[in-house]
Amino acid sequence: MAPASTQWEYETVRPPREATMREADDPKALLNEYGADGWEFVDTIDYTEGGTKYLVFKRPIGDDDD
Repeated sequence: MAPASTQWEYETVRPPREATMREADDPKALLNEYGADGWEFVDTIDYTEGGTKYLVFKRPIGDDDD
């Protein structure tokens, strides 16, 4: 019998920004918060002109600890 493949769920979050919306704050607290809920940071989605628009997280479906 073949092992079941892992199914994933994904979450996207805008990185924290300064009041000017031009500079990102250090996302360490946000990353730790999502990590504590079982989310793994996997990638960023960037603006066409540069800069990060979204942080992308994933976790196996069924690990819903919220």
